[in-house]
Amino acid sequence: MNKTGSLRISGGRLWESIQELGKIGADPHGGVTRLSLSNEELIARQFIIRLMEEAGLAVRQDEAGNLIGRLEGERQGAGAIVTGSHIDTVIHAGIFDGALGVLGGIEALRTINEQGLKHDRPLEVICFTDEEGVRFGAGYLGSRAMAGTWDGNLLELTDSAGTKLGEAMAFADLNPQLISLASRSREAVKAYVELHIEQGRVLEELGEAVGIATAIYGHSWLEASMRGRADHAGTTPMKLRQDPLTAAAEALLAIEQIAAEQGGVATAGTLKLAPGAINVIPGEVIFTIDLRHEAAESLAQMELAVKAALASSAAARGLSISIRTIDGAQPVQSSKRIVDALASSCAGVGLPDTYMVCGAGHDAVAMNQLTDIGLILVRSRDGISHHPLEWSSPEDCEAGANVLVNTLILLANDLES
Repeated sequence: MNKTGSLRISGGRLWESIQELGKIGADPHGGVTRLSLSNEELIARQFIIRLMEEAGLAVRQDEAGNLIGRLEGERQGAGAIVTGSHIDTVIHAGIFDGALGVLGGIEALRTINEQGLKHDRPLEVICFTDEEGVRFGAGYLGSRAMAGTWDGNLLELTDSAGTKLGEAMAFADLNPQLISLASRSREAVKAYVELHIEQGRVLEELGEAVGIATAIYGHSWLEASMRGRADHAGTTPMKLRQDPLTAAAEALLAIEQIAAEQGGVATAGTLKLAPGAINVIPGEVIFTIDLRHEAAESLAQMELAVKAALASSAAARGLSISIRTIDGAQPVQSSKRIVDALASSCAGVGLPDTYMVCGAGHDAVAMNQLTDIGLILVRSRDGISHHPLEWSSPEDCEAGANVLVNTLILLANDLES
């Protein structure tokens, strides 16, 4: 067994692979668009297969289109330690989101294989199908299928061109009716560790290259509609108005305070006014609220408090209100044993154990339904992501991959867990 932290990946080789993958789907303005199951993404998959094979991995594609590269372990029948992420992107994206986790995972297993290191459990790196959900409006498709939470109704989702998800899968030589067969058991997958860029500014503010996620925020998305009376802006005295926009403004300030008190975050991301004229008091305001927290109980308390604040603001001005839940997901807690292994690996490669909460969702969210998860976050310059200016330095990418490779070996030789 290696001394903790003694493994080092090839930073130059990892960086070169990031740059090469970034050319697939690149546009003239510096962005990358590789929507799931598009021609560009299918070409990128061939690049990933070639890298996996060059790393000496046994490569297969499961029924959901997940690409799996595997290094067998010494102990026959032992469950695998898995890493991975995705290579599909949003429109006009950067080159690091998702890609770092796949390419860093391949590089980690390649390093272990090249050095002939013994490991009891098998190791796998997975390139998951459609994490982003941009093309068809639903994400984590490959990781959901592997975790056994696949919903066949998703096949009817369509993209902007009217192509159904099932049709796109058939175009990629996948049988849509067999996707559920990609599910695996807890015995087969003993841990999942993902390497990902932070997509935020916390690490940059702290001056640290790498962070350890203790949890991934859960979320509750609400849509509120406040209805009052549309009146003339000049002839209606202030005391006679039923203005839903001023009520919404009051409510949003209260919601900001609720989030701060609960230790979560709240965002009003969209706002629509009707009739929407400069000289007319609005008759209706519709807006969305994104609530996030690392603890399920606190998230639920936030939601209740927010709904109460909305109702109170509406009632004070004689308005009617309706609130509906658009979407939601429970918070995900990282496994203590994996967090401990990550901390040990950070110390081994000379990095502090910087603990933080991850504010964005990743394939780890879906994989948490199958196995214990852990998440390594790498500093993002200016916190920019889903944009051509998305950037993590070669040194930071290498540091994150070094933490990953040492953690994989630690977990692969821990048969007690």
